Amino acid sequence: MLFAIRPFSADDADWLVDQHANHYARVEGFDDTFGPLVAKIVADFLADHDPAREAGWMAHGGAVRWGTIFCVRLSDEIAKLRLFYLIPEARGSGAGQALLDTCLSFARDNGYRGMTLWTHEQHVAAGRIYQRNGFLRTDAKPVHSFGRDLIEETWEISF
Repeated sequence: MLFAIRPFSADDADWLVDQHANHYARVEGFDDTFGPLVAKIVADFLADHDPAREAGWMAHGGAVRWGTIFCVRLSDEIAKLRLFYLIPEARGSGAGQALLDTCLSFARDNGYRGMTLWTHEQHVAAGRIYQRNGFLRTDAKPVHSFGRDLIEETWEISF
C-alpha cells in the first residue's frame, strides 16, 4: 500500500475525533468520555500550538486518511507524543512507523532532549512499536478511565 504523510490541518479534526471515539468504543469498550478528551486535545493544539516546536501529521493513501501523530511541548527539553492512531486497514503498511519516525525526527530537530507518551497496557501493538524504537516503559499503574479498568503506562525516550 502506498501512503504519504502531510501536516495535520483543521480540516482533519472531526475525522480524528470520530476515529478515536468510535474505534476505542468499539474495540476497547471506552465510554463516551474519551471522544471529548480527544476533541479538547485537538482543539487546544489548533488554537494555540507553537509551529516552531509543535506539529501534527496525517498519513494518507490518496484521499483516504490513515492516521495521525502529534509532537507537542511538555517542557523546554521534553516533547510529548500525542494522538498516535492508525486505522486498522492501514496497519502493517509501514505508515505507523513512518509517522513515528516523522514525529521523533521533528522533536530531535527542534531541540528536545527526549519525549514521553501516555497509553494503556491493553494497546499491545503500540507498546511494541514504542519499545522497538527505543522507548522505555517508565511507569504503569491501574486506573479506572473511560468506563474501564485499565493499566495506564508512561513511556519515555532520550535523544
